[in-house]
Amino acid sequence: MQIMRSSLCAAVVLVLLSPWNKPVQLASAAAPSPDAQPHYDSIFCLGDSFIDTGNNPAVFGWYKITDPVTRLPYGSTFFNRPTGRNCDGRLIVDFIAEGLKLPFVPPYLGPPFGSPSQTSNGTFRHGASFAVGGATALDAEFYHSRGIPPGPTKFPLNTSLSVQLEWLESHLKPSLCNTTKECEELFGRSLFFVGEFGVNDYQFAIGGKMKDADIRSDVVAPIQEAIRQAIERLIKLGVKTLVVPGVIPLGCSPMILSIFPEPDPTRYDSSGCIERHNELARHHNTMLQKSLDEIRGKHPGVKIIYADFFGTILEMIESPPKFGFRKDILQVCCGGPGKHNYNMTVPCGDKKATTCSHPSASVYWDGIHFTEAANRHVASSWLSSISSGGK
Repeated sequence: MQIMRSSLCAAVVLVLLSPWNKPVQLASAAAPSPDAQPHYDSIFCLGDSFIDTGNNPAVFGWYKITDPVTRLPYGSTFFNRPTGRNCDGRLIVDFIAEGLKLPFVPPYLGPPFGSPSQTSNGTFRHGASFAVGGATALDAEFYHSRGIPPGPTKFPLNTSLSVQLEWLESHLKPSLCNTTKECEELFGRSLFFVGEFGVNDYQFAIGGKMKDADIRSDVVAPIQEAIRQAIERLIKLGVKTLVVPGVIPLGCSPMILSIFPEPDPTRYDSSGCIERHNELARHHNTMLQKSLDEIRGKHPGVKIIYADFFGTILEMIESPPKFGFRKDILQVCCGGPGKHNYNMTVPCGDKKATTCSHPSASVYWDGIHFTEAANRHVASSWLSSISSGGK
């Protein structure tokens, strides 16, 4: 049973997809005025399913793994079809692209869900997403060599931050620019997302029964170093603006709450979240912000924006009526029978799964990923940071 739980837990880790419809206005999100928005020619993304616009089905196909996001009700709120995004509609980056008047970011791996109109000429000059659902900051071998997760499983897959950087540097970049100057000009006019990275790493560590002290000593620091090295590599390519999100409140994730419940009720906060997992997330985010400050000091001509993922999600969880969300805020909109409407054997997209009648009233879509409505609120906050150039 433990093997099954670990494998299924890994299989549910972050997955998302990509649309190729015409962008629409950032309706009802309190975004800065258009005149205040900085101008970018393109958006490039490294990350996991929170920002993956369609690579996940292709990667899962390589490993012959069934991908539930290829089935309805994924995509039903906005696209009226599955797009590969792990959401009922748009992701945070979709709203940000709309707010910056740019096309939706195409997945680098393209079909089966990407529209050929964006990538038929093979250029990706308006950007590309290299993000893959389930991606980790650390290479897969870091976990496999430690027997994490336990039992026979293909997760984590070979789609880590360093692998995505290799796709960008060795495969895509040569098709976009021929000289150092051309590349610096292209990437200097682009907005780069580095993450979120870390959520999958910590989920694997928690699933691997690592002690909290060991996670902090053996996992957090290597993740920070992987992100730092990635940023330095991007700056060397000529990137001038980077958005680096922190991690979400891990202890509020319905998947974590359902698979790894705490026997001691005092370990939960007033919202029903597991405090020690949220403390791990806070620690990660604190270390990340310190690292970003150091990088800013070395590269004063580069804008590095920390995007608060933890705070924006936690505010929705702690004050659901303020955002128009249901009071049972940790309840999953799409899932199987079980606590929080989450069941690892009946994922969203399964014929036995149920979907809430009003996804816009929920924060959580399928156990860890967020609804389009929640993504809209996060995007509004991040857009404000991007416009102000804030840390």
